This record gives sequence, structure tokens and C-alpha cells, in this order.
Amino acid sequence: MNGGRPWFRMLALVLGFAFLYVPIISLVVFSFNESRLVTVWGGFSTKWYGALLRNQQIIDAAVLSLEIAAIAATVAVALGTLTGMALARFGPFRGRTLLSGMATAPLVMPEVITGLSLLLLFVTLEQLIGWPSGRGMTTIIIAHITFAMAFVTVVVQSRLAQVDESLEEAAQDLGARPAKVFFLVTLPIIFPALLSGWLLAFTLSLDDLVIASFVSGPGSSTLPMVVFSKVRLGVSPDINALATILIGVVAIGVAVAGSGADPWAGHGWPAYTWHCGGSSSMLATAK
Repeated sequence: MNGGRPWFRMLALVLGFAFLYVPIISLVVFSFNESRLVTVWGGFSTKWYGALLRNQQIIDAAVLSLEIAAIAATVAVALGTLTGMALARFGPFRGRTLLSGMATAPLVMPEVITGLSLLLLFVTLEQLIGWPSGRGMTTIIIAHITFAMAFVTVVVQSRLAQVDESLEEAAQDLGARPAKVFFLVTLPIIFPALLSGWLLAFTLSLDDLVIASFVSGPGSSTLPMVVFSKVRLGVSPDINALATILIGVVAIGVAVAGSGADPWAGHGWPAYTWHCGGSSSMLATAK
């Protein structure tokens, strides 16, 4: 059975990869097109990259999106870590089911419903207490924290479920206070999960269009919103150039991550924790 029809498996593999990557390759190729028509090749040129750098609307939207994503991801990691710790370490407590349900609800909630509910919340708050004053960067950040925190909570809770609690108990037996146990024992062990959660939250925030469309206001258009508004009128070559730059950044990140290089090697406790997995030496440090 394993040796039957190898050509069919190879054909399916080729067709699958072609379906995924041929559109991306064509987008990259046409970003160097001399012609403004994205379906007609007019010769090699990089002028659209220059046009992209001179497009102040896209530059401002990109800077705004990066700021929102960085702030939202950082706050989401902090809140998601606290929520994951509560669900994974505190055992049964009153309201645990409610907390777990509220923390994971954004994972399955349609984005349209989430965006509409947040818009109504912001409008009501503005009428009652005068904050937030209009929709803008602040409301987008709050909205992105709301759904990104759910993803971080799941990642951190799953990692904590795999951590041997005897390490934390041993550190406490050695006289370490709970805060010291967390920062010197628990935090180094779950650091890869925190980093993964931050990157996931950053990507989700940077890529969001639907929710941001509900909670944004004049002068606060994110990069996906600007790109979507331009694509509705037809794909312009500078959008292809922007997409090519993003693809290049992602490709470099994937290559670095896949190379097996440890950026923390020799620079502190994260590398020590990844390679040693938590040991008596770390417990002695927590003493």
C-alpha cells in the first residue's frame, strides 16, 4: 500500500504547493513590473518601491499598525500570563468556569460580532463617562488586547500544564518567596511560550481588518484598512511592492527560526532554561 501510486502523491504535493505559492510568486514578480497594469509585463523596474516609500498614507498606516501591534501584544502577554497562571495553578475557585469561558470566548467569536460589541461599548462609555473621546488608536489597542489575550492565555496555560510543579515547590522549600519563585523558576521555563504568545498576538493585531474597521476613527486607519481600501479600486503596483517587503521580512524570520540559532545563547537565563529544562542549579539560585 505504501509503495502504490507514488506519482499520485507527488502530483498532489506539487499541486498543493503550487496552489499556495504560485500566487505569492506572481505577486513578487509583478512588484518589479515597469507597467502599471498588474497583468501586463512591461519590463523590469524598481520604481514602485520608490513610489511606495513616497506614499505617506501607507507609511503612516504602517507606523500606526506597528505601534498598535507592539503595545497590544505586550499588554496581552501580561494579562494572558496572569490569566493562564490563575487557571493552571490556583486550582478550583469561585468563578473559575466564568473566567475560563470569558478568556477563551474571543477564540470562537466571529470578528464581526466582536467588533460590533466593542463599538457599542466604546460609544456607551463615551456617553456615560466621556472616555474614550471618539474612536482612534486607543480604542483599536483595547480591542486588539481583548482578542489577543485569549490566544496568549491558551498558550501560557498549555505550557504551565506541562511544567513540573515540584520545581516550584522545591524552590519554596529552599526559602524562596512566591514572587522570587515566579521570576527565577517559573518565568524562565515558560519564556518560550511567552515569546510565542507575543509573536502570535503581534501578528494577529498587525493583520486585523474587521475589528479595527469597527473601532477606528478618522486619522487612525491601520495598514490592512488602507490596503483594503486601495484594493477595492484595483490592485496597484505599489501594493505589490508592500506585499513583497512583508513576504521578505517573514521569510527572513522563518529562515532564522529554522536555522536552529539560539539568540539567547550566552546572554542570560532563557537559553539556560531551554537547554537545561530547569535544574537544581536554578533552584539554588532562587534560594
